[in-house]
Amino acid sequence: MKSLYSLARGNPVSALTTLAVLGLINTSGFAADKKLVVGFSQVGAESGWRTANTESIKSEAAKRGIDLRFSDAQQKEENQIKAIRSFIAQGVDVIAFSPVVETGFEPVLQEAKKAGIPVVLSDRAVKVSDPTLYKCFLGSDFIEEGKRAGNEALKLTDGKAGIAELVGTVGSAPAIDRAKGFREVIASHPDMKIILSQSGDFTRAKGKEVMEAFLKSPEAKQITLLFAHNDDMALGAIQAMEEAGIKPGQDIKIVSIDGVKGAFEAM
Repeated sequence: MKSLYSLARGNPVSALTTLAVLGLINTSGFAADKKLVVGFSQVGAESGWRTANTESIKSEAAKRGIDLRFSDAQQKEENQIKAIRSFIAQGVDVIAFSPVVETGFEPVLQEAKKAGIPVVLSDRAVKVSDPTLYKCFLGSDFIEEGKRAGNEALKLTDGKAGIAELVGTVGSAPAIDRAKGFREVIASHPDMKIILSQSGDFTRAKGKEVMEAFLKSPEAKQITLLFAHNDDMALGAIQAMEEAGIKPGQDIKIVSIDGVKGAFEAM
C-alpha cells in the first residue's frame, strides 16, 4: 500500500524567464543589445520543491544570458521587502519575486512602479488594491490543487475520515487557497471532518513536530487521514508516525501536494 498520495504541480520558472525576455522587454523599452538585469527575491528554501525552483531559475537565467540578482528571504516578509527596495536602488530592469505572504507588499510595489520597473509574481500571488502594481502572475491554481487533494481524500476514505491538516505558512497564498479548495470539496460530505489543523510552515522539520503533537492530542485516535499542504511536511509527518509505531498509508492515509522526489520515493 502507498504511504503517501502526492499531487504533482507545475514549475513556473521557464515561463518566468521567457516572459521577462520576450514580454517585459518591450513594455519597458529595453534595448535588445543590453543584458537584461533581473532582481529575484525567493521565499527561501523551505521545501524540496522550492529548492528545485531556485535551481531552475538560476539555470534558466544563465542559459538566457540574464544578469540575475538573487536574494533569499529566508521565509521573512521583511527580508523580501528589503530585497525589492535594494533592486529598485540598483535600477534592475525587472523585479520578480515569490511572496512569503499575500499582504503587506503594496507600498514597496508602488515604489517599483514609480521607478518604472515592471514586477512579475512567481508561484505565489499578492493582495493589492491596485492590480497595475505588477505585470502578471505566473504560478499554479492553488484552489484547484486543494480541490484535487479533497477529491483524492474522498477516494481513499470512501467519504468518511477524521482529518488532521498540516497547513503551510500562515498568510501565504498556497496555504490559504489549498485549504479553501480542500474544504470546498469535503463540505458536502458530513463524515469528512477536520479535527486538527496547524501550520507546519511548509518544512519537513515543522511537519514532524506538529504531527508528533497531533499524535499526542486527545483527538489522536480519531485521525484516519492527513492532508498536508506540501510534501515536505507530509514526509516529516511520516517520520513522526513511524516513530510512534503507526503505519503511514494504512493506519493513517496521507494526501499532499507538490510531487517532489522524496514523495515519490515514499509511495
